[in-house]
Amino acid sequence: MYIIVGGGGQIGYYVTKGLVAQGHEVLLLDKNAQRVQTLSDELGLNVLRGDACEARTLEENGCSRANVVIAVTGDDEDNLVICQLAKERFLVKKTIARVNNPKNERIFAKLGITTTVSPTKNILRLIETEVPHHSVVPLMNLKQVGLEFVEVSVPRKSPAIGKSPTQISLPEHSTIVLIMRGTNYFMPGNQTTIQAEDQIFALVKDTDEPALRKAIFGAENEQTQ
Repeated sequence: MYIIVGGGGQIGYYVTKGLVAQGHEVLLLDKNAQRVQTLSDELGLNVLRGDACEARTLEENGCSRANVVIAVTGDDEDNLVICQLAKERFLVKKTIARVNNPKNERIFAKLGITTTVSPTKNILRLIETEVPHHSVVPLMNLKQVGLEFVEVSVPRKSPAIGKSPTQISLPEHSTIVLIMRGTNYFMPGNQTTIQAEDQIFALVKDTDEPALRKAIFGAENEQTQ
């Protein structure tokens, strides 16, 4: 089976590694040269620099013969474009998209994306399972009291790296409730230190989200998800 994976983040890496181990022909596409070099050191020729959102890139890499196309970038719009191109232009029968914002799942379904996976929704379910029910306010309803559930990916130059959650200058009412590191999920403790490419899930007042991102990205590299 020939499978194209768009997006070389942690999810794309582990998906590709697992599929290669199962004996599939896999090509991982990512447009970041440094990330491609890092991934190539382990995955070799299964990794190629290229933008999976571009029809020419998909065509040059045999998308028309792909059995499955998997889009797992950190941008829902990019994932939608990748799957739409694969489905409509190259007639790929099965497309799988990462949906970072659960609100977008309905849009993906309407546009015919075969399967969607929402890490954020899975994290919400995991938290509600792990924390005693008598102390939990349903997380999806927190917006009613001015709170948001936010996912932030830690960049390699983040000022938060090497620090514990208590050492980061978080907004007063923000709490890091879960960290995803590779395929592992855990609730941070006093000895936990933030690492590059961690996925941080936090509860924050809706007005304090920019301050949370500034604490993770730094003043000069502040960005949005």
